[in-house]
Amino acid sequence: MAQGWKCSGLSWPEDGPVLRWEGGRRSVLTWGKRVAFGVAEGGVRTCVGARGHACAARVAVSGRSTGARCEECARLDRAHSVAADTLADDPRPYRVYLAWFGPGMVKVGITAHQRGSARLREQGAVCFSWLGTGPLMAARRTEELLRAALSVPDRIPYGAKRAVRSALPASAA
Repeated sequence: MAQGWKCSGLSWPEDGPVLRWEGGRRSVLTWGKRVAFGVAEGGVRTCVGARGHACAARVAVSGRSTGARCEECARLDRAHSVAADTLADDPRPYRVYLAWFGPGMVKVGITAHQRGSARLREQGAVCFSWLGTGPLMAARRTEELLRAALSVPDRIPYGAKRAVRSALPASAA
C-alpha cells in the first residue's frame, strides 16, 4: 500500500515554490521539474483550516469548489484578513503595488512588507512595481486613491488571469 500525504498548500517564498504538507513538512520544488499528484480511491477533500490552524471539524469540501475551506473556516480566515479591514491597528509596515497579469489586466493592491513579493507570485503577477511602504491604513487609503485615479481594480478574477496566460508574449531572455 502506498503512503499517503496530504498537501496543505503551495507557497512562494523568495527562494522559490514550496509545497506544504499536513503536519508541517515542506518540500522545495525544483524549477523545470514536473510534479504529479495521485488521487486516492475514495479519498475525500477536507478543509485546510484557517489562520494556520487545521479545521477542527475536518469538514469535507466539494471537489468542484474553488476554495479549500469549509464555510466556518472561510469566515474565520476572512475575519482576520487585512482585506476585511478588521486589523486597522496592525503595526506592521505594508507595501502598495501595481501588478500586471496580461493584456488589459492591471491591479493595485497592498501586502505586508515582510511577505516580500510572495503575494504577487501567489496571484500570478507577470510583473509588478512597488509604489510605497507605510502603515496599514495609509497603504489602504493609497490603494483606494490609486484605484480611483487609474481606473484599475483591486481584484482580478482567477479565471480571467488564466484565460490570458497562454497569450502572454515570450520572454525576452
